[in-house]
Amino acid sequence: MSEYHVPVLLGPSIDGLDIRPDGIYVDVTFGGGGHAREIANRLDDKGHLFVFDQDEDAEANLWGADNVTLIISNFRHLTRWMKYYGVSGRVDGILADLGVSSHQFDDPSRGFSYRYDEPLDMRMNQQQTLTAADVVNQYDATQLQDVFSKYGEVTNAKTLAQHILKARAGSPINTTGQLADVADQCVKGLRMRYLSQLFQALRIEINDEMGALKALLMSAHEVLKPEGRVAVISYHSLEDRLVKRYFKSGNFEGEPDTDLFGRRKELWEVITQRPIEPDEEEQRVNPRSRSAKLRIAEKVNKE
Repeated sequence: MSEYHVPVLLGPSIDGLDIRPDGIYVDVTFGGGGHAREIANRLDDKGHLFVFDQDEDAEANLWGADNVTLIISNFRHLTRWMKYYGVSGRVDGILADLGVSSHQFDDPSRGFSYRYDEPLDMRMNQQQTLTAADVVNQYDATQLQDVFSKYGEVTNAKTLAQHILKARAGSPINTTGQLADVADQCVKGLRMRYLSQLFQALRIEINDEMGALKALLMSAHEVLKPEGRVAVISYHSLEDRLVKRYFKSGNFEGEPDTDLFGRRKELWEVITQRPIEPDEEEQRVNPRSRSAKLRIAEKVNKE
């Protein structure tokens, strides 16, 4: 198995897609290819797998297979690409393993981890211009507080924002180590948890992860065939809440969607009434799986 990224909840997520050997499937978070390989192993010559990854490094993990197509793109563009390949509305299943791959975390040059002192980057797509350093050094106090509070649930986000402004007034904060040093002055509770929340918040902001997730979920309903399934593995409450609400109500507010006559619009049948989480053995072998939650839904057949 590739060390690029250990696939989380591999069995439950793939089993949950109820794969047909001749079906069309999409892994929108290819990464190390762990989930993708398992899907491909269940397909015959008539089946096809499309895989997405906006990180060009992931291309090195592609294996030679005629029925696998790699798309270097953000999964928010799922609809456009499925139309391009002529399969929109014909897809049998979609898998999304959200978050950052182990490879990205462990590569110091990518700036995702506070364990190193490297440039503040955090871009999943190296072609985009906005970096974590840009946010830390250019956002005002209110903007920083909003990012830390909303995406990291940092309890003293205002204090942290003020310390960052004070520090950058002397010289720019350009590395992960410099940012961690500033944050150390504000730590509440466990240092590791606090820094993880801070770095998570910045990563989500840089990559517009919430916007991309919303676009993906709406696209999933468009490109899936009736009774096609989507499986989403999330790693923090913000993601999980969006997925749960969308599967339940067809929107991100969680309010029932009704037509002009007050009849509820049923877009999805929720397969997992409660999220599936890694068992103790998986958490022991792969500690990064501890916060994972898997939700699966099936597109309602209105025919």
